[in-house]
Amino acid sequence: MKPGLHRLAVIAAIVAFVVIMLGAYVRLSHAGLGCPDWPGCYGQMTWPVDTNEVEQANMAFPERPVESVKAWKEMVHRYLAGLLVLLVLAINVVAWVSRQTRGTTRLLAGILLVLILFQAALGMWTVTLRLLPVVVMGHLMGGLATFSLLLWLSWQTGRTARSENSGSFMPFRSMIITSLIVLVLQLMLGGWTSANYSALACPDFPSCQGEFWPDTNFKDGFVLWREIGVDYEGGVLDLPSRTAIHMAHRIGALITFLLLGFLALRLVRFPDCRRGGILLAALLLIQVTLGILNVLLFLPLPIAVAHNATGALLLAVMLWLTRRSGLRYD
Repeated sequence: MKPGLHRLAVIAAIVAFVVIMLGAYVRLSHAGLGCPDWPGCYGQMTWPVDTNEVEQANMAFPERPVESVKAWKEMVHRYLAGLLVLLVLAINVVAWVSRQTRGTTRLLAGILLVLILFQAALGMWTVTLRLLPVVVMGHLMGGLATFSLLLWLSWQTGRTARSENSGSFMPFRSMIITSLIVLVLQLMLGGWTSANYSALACPDFPSCQGEFWPDTNFKDGFVLWREIGVDYEGGVLDLPSRTAIHMAHRIGALITFLLLGFLALRLVRFPDCRRGGILLAALLLIQVTLGILNVLLFLPLPIAVAHNATGALLLAVMLWLTRRSGLRYD
């Protein structure tokens, strides 16, 4: 395997992780509509800076006056996402030009290209559909999927790809795959919670609004497709609907913690699996702690972004365990 392809995949995976963190930062700092158009910002490829540019932008978009502190965050996120698109394009060029590249690697590179282009479309719709929750959640999951496939590609093209010993993890394959599926569902719930501004629907822990089961409206809280043309910034759901979303996320967190925690404890018991078990347990404890702190401290931006980043790292560890358990597709 050409080492250049491996290096490109590693660099792209790192950039994808940074894009995920930056996307969370933009979303959580309420800068998702810092630029009301796409791909530019107030009709230009940078954000308005001087007085004349700001005045012209305000005239062109009177419904959303320029907030420079939000505009630059959104544009930096777009620039970095654009770099990721170019890296995926480069991966495809190298993969398809080289005769040494295996068919499965070329297929994975092709899937990545389709995914990253669809992800760009989701980024556009996030703006043009004014933070429609299902699109915002889809954009987050698309970023995580891109990160996951780039990680897999980096492992597949590495020098040790053929020599990895998966025998020690194979007895845990079913549990690892089940845990991975549950984690992905929980990440989707987290994305839905964030997209609907439901993170602070319960300002206390372990109770919620002073009760262990407050008034909830699951029917309205989990309507995926909503009216087009509405500005969803700040959320439009009533408190019972947001509470239902938040409570679902808490229940999912408990199930995920118990299942992944049990897997970590089982892995730690075997010397060959201990490293994976310890890493999984550590990230799991960090993630739960960050989630609780988000509630108790009223969603401070650094902790909220770290919560998103740790979720991505948990996904990376579960993918690594999945690969080590023998599910490879090399």
